[in-house]
Amino acid sequence: MKSTNEIANRFREVILNGTWIANTNFKHQLADLNWEIATTKVNSLNTIAVLAQHIHYYINGIKNVFKGGSLDIKDKYSFDFAPIQSQYQWDEFLKRFWNDAEEFASLIEQIPEEKLKEVFIDEKYGTYQRNIDGMIEHSYYHLGQIVLIKKKIINSK
Repeated sequence: MKSTNEIANRFREVILNGTWIANTNFKHQLADLNWEIATTKVNSLNTIAVLAQHIHYYINGIKNVFKGGSLDIKDKYSFDFAPIQSQYQWDEFLKRFWNDAEEFASLIEQIPEEKLKEVFIDEKYGTYQRNIDGMIEHSYYHLGQIVLIKKKIINSK
């Protein structure tokens, strides 16, 4: 198997379908989650919805580069989202999240192996490999937060 296929599958594991590292994934944690729980504030923590949107923001930003576009995302905007105010809005966001995550994984599979070692936009960002690995690690970091916040909310009811 090509390394890009393996990397794409690692990405799919954290977002869409895996259980190997964390025994869960974003889709498992969010798919049947009520929008009211997803938007419940716990102390000063980000909401589940904001954390999911944050990861989606980075997926889309990097995906744009994979498709030949520019890197337009900025860390300072990565938590700025209009509030989700209904189950419909939450469900629509999740559909976009799953579709964009699958497209992201498919684009990884299409990257030529030698490109993984190339500079990603600018040397300060490292290589394509580093950015993909960073996206996976970043996703696991926030998945852990989502699991804990979800448990705290559900156990308080």
